[in-house]
Amino acid sequence: MLSVESLSVAYGGLTALSEVSLNVGAGQFVSIVGPNGAGKTTLFKAISGTVKPAGGRIRFDDRDLLAVEPSERAHFGIAHVPEGRQVFASMTVMENLEMGAYPQTGRSDWQRNLDRIFALFPILAERRAQAAGTLSGGEQQMLAIGRGIASSPRLLMLDEPSMGLAPVVADLIFERVVELHRDGMTILLVEQRVAEAVQSCDFGYVLETGRVVLSGTHQALLANDRIRSVYLGM
Repeated sequence: MLSVESLSVAYGGLTALSEVSLNVGAGQFVSIVGPNGAGKTTLFKAISGTVKPAGGRIRFDDRDLLAVEPSERAHFGIAHVPEGRQVFASMTVMENLEMGAYPQTGRSDWQRNLDRIFALFPILAERRAQAAGTLSGGEQQMLAIGRGIASSPRLLMLDEPSMGLAPVVADLIFERVVELHRDGMTILLVEQRVAEAVQSCDFGYVLETGRVVLSGTHQALLANDRIRSVYLGM
């Protein structure tokens, strides 16, 4: 479904990504982990089109994404739930969800997607008329994920969904992400909670200083001594 080949990104002469390659197959749950500053968020921005690569290729369903305007990529079925949630604070919960349904598939599947969102996150149904900026951090994260689901994505990209959340809330978010995957959604996850990210995925990549240094199935990564010592504290 998604293929990233030898992707490089530089900011002001500094290399953020260097020759990064990865693949996400239809129906897979793929996790990307690594320390802060490794380039994980930059990778997502390159896929969604908010930063321009210096080299490499990104293909989605055999389409060259780099030849497509960023505003058009959502219409292909790519939903990017950004780091820090970035909900529209002055708009209501429902208005935020309606913004997520902008792509044609989101508009045609609106009611089905809305039912799914409210089933996953019932608190959003209760707060549908409330301004998003008045929600708690966990509720805003639920809304950001719901906004992504509203687009009827074929690929849901989640950037640090547990960031800044209490452990019990982060656990709930993870449970819902796993549920989405179990229901057939293709997921690409960047996450600071390495144990959960690796245990939940079908395949994972470790990014360090802009390069892929390890990759493998979740079983292989969990058995890797470097992962166990550096990231899992074992």
